Amino acid sequence: MNSLTPSPVSNFIRNIIEDDLGSGKHSSIQTRFPPEPNGYLHVGHAKSICLNFGLAKDYSGLCNLRFDDTNPEKESEEYAQSIQDDVRWLGFQWNGDVRWASDYFDALYDFAVELINKGLAYVDDLSPEQMREYRGTLKEPGRNSPNRDRPVAENLDLFARMKAGEFADGAMVLRAKIDMASPNMNLRDPAIYRIRRAHHIRTGDKWCIYPMYDYTHCISDALEGITHSICTLEFEDHRPLYDWVLDNITIPCHPRQYEFSRLELQYTITSKRKLLQLVNEKKVSGWDDPRMPTISGMRRRGYTPEGIREFAKRIGVSKSANNVDLAVLEGAIREDLELRAPRVMAIINPLKVTITNAEGALTRAADFHPNVPELGSREVPFSSELLIEADDFAEVPPPGWKRLTLGGEIRLRHSYVMRCDEAIKDESGKVVELKCSIDHDTLGKNPEGRKVKGVIHFLSRPHALPAEIRLYDRLFTVAEPDGDKEQSFLDFINPDSLTVVQGWVEAAVQDAAPETRYQFERLGYFVTDRRDHQPGGKLVFNRTVTLRDGWTKG
Repeated sequence: MNSLTPSPVSNFIRNIIEDDLGSGKHSSIQTRFPPEPNGYLHVGHAKSICLNFGLAKDYSGLCNLRFDDTNPEKESEEYAQSIQDDVRWLGFQWNGDVRWASDYFDALYDFAVELINKGLAYVDDLSPEQMREYRGTLKEPGRNSPNRDRPVAENLDLFARMKAGEFADGAMVLRAKIDMASPNMNLRDPAIYRIRRAHHIRTGDKWCIYPMYDYTHCISDALEGITHSICTLEFEDHRPLYDWVLDNITIPCHPRQYEFSRLELQYTITSKRKLLQLVNEKKVSGWDDPRMPTISGMRRRGYTPEGIREFAKRIGVSKSANNVDLAVLEGAIREDLELRAPRVMAIINPLKVTITNAEGALTRAADFHPNVPELGSREVPFSSELLIEADDFAEVPPPGWKRLTLGGEIRLRHSYVMRCDEAIKDESGKVVELKCSIDHDTLGKNPEGRKVKGVIHFLSRPHALPAEIRLYDRLFTVAEPDGDKEQSFLDFINPDSLTVVQGWVEAAVQDAAPETRYQFERLGYFVTDRRDHQPGGKLVFNRTVTLRDGWTKG
């Protein structure tokens, strides 16, 4: 679309952009996605990525990827690389090179010196406890620090010595001089620089003072010419500080900050701290565990970029609460996979079937998808030894049963009508084998004189391939696992969130590459694991999502 064409799904940010472009306030838009490289991105970040990069794409603008690397103790190259991989995988490409807040450290220092020279910043050596005491409360104004009126020359000297490493970590900070009586706590002389000796992933040990996020972010936006600085709603009270900094330094660009509600996805958590806790305490196998709400975890589970983008579109952008059931995300994934995933047969809980009247081996061509012929076809073999799902047989069938029972008939998918003649049991009374017969006249046509309603899938045992099948489910048993103040979110981990079984699959999937998606007929959508699956060797499938939503109904 061109810059003035309305989006099919409008929201208040799109309306603002269209007004700005229509009025000539901006001739084009520039957005940015500014994560901190201190963890893997999660589904909430996916919403922000789709918003920022999507707006730039829809309005023929640009979107920067900028890392907020101002907290060196928690940041790593691993996280930074994973973020770049996630953005690309979701289908977006940033403008030019990756930006880093550390690219602007020299400029940020110079702007801080400018604020000091203007009498708008001062060095404070109150202890953290004293600073909290002087800051006041939501009901009581703060008090001026005894250091608030230091002479400019003294502040310049102390700040230079902070940079030179003369003082211990935490010994003093540089604070903006705004208003200790402001009802907005963010304006009560916030710290804009602190002393911290930590090795930085980009600048090494060059700096021992680091700028604070609120100070860094607005200046980075301005230096990059951002027109619409979009962030989540918790930063709404920070916007006056964003504007104050830019109003009081010599910089030609003054972006405008806009806030939208963050995504709260039920049956999961999106706190980086808690996600890291899950990883460190080995409650999951890593950041890309398919049960994790991280983008890398969703990718490994088999979610599609298109499905995630559709989910972001469906949940919308607003300032109201964005509390969304996980079923909405799963529904978007199902719908995307419906016409994308080839359909094959697999057996998770096998029951042996012996065909007593088989007449040699047979193969029959079958389409991978009944409605998508371009997905091609494969040969489905039939033999005297079959595997079916144990759940598809019942000695004493419940009312409405349409699957196999003693003396009953069903249609084998892509094959014959089969009748069960005998059930063989082990010493415990468990059915371990069925003796069945087929109607040879029913291959590709209905039987004469009777109606067969049920259809089940099967595999020819001599042709079936063993596969490790990982049945993933929701990681938590409650919608808001971190909503109970009396219990830890860890108390609500679903003990059945992962079940690993030895199953069997069609030979047609033998050479499938990692991250190949399938629908296992009647079982769900699955993907070959991107880490452990070995084409032609060890086959590993992850369940992406079931065919229907069983949680909402439950």
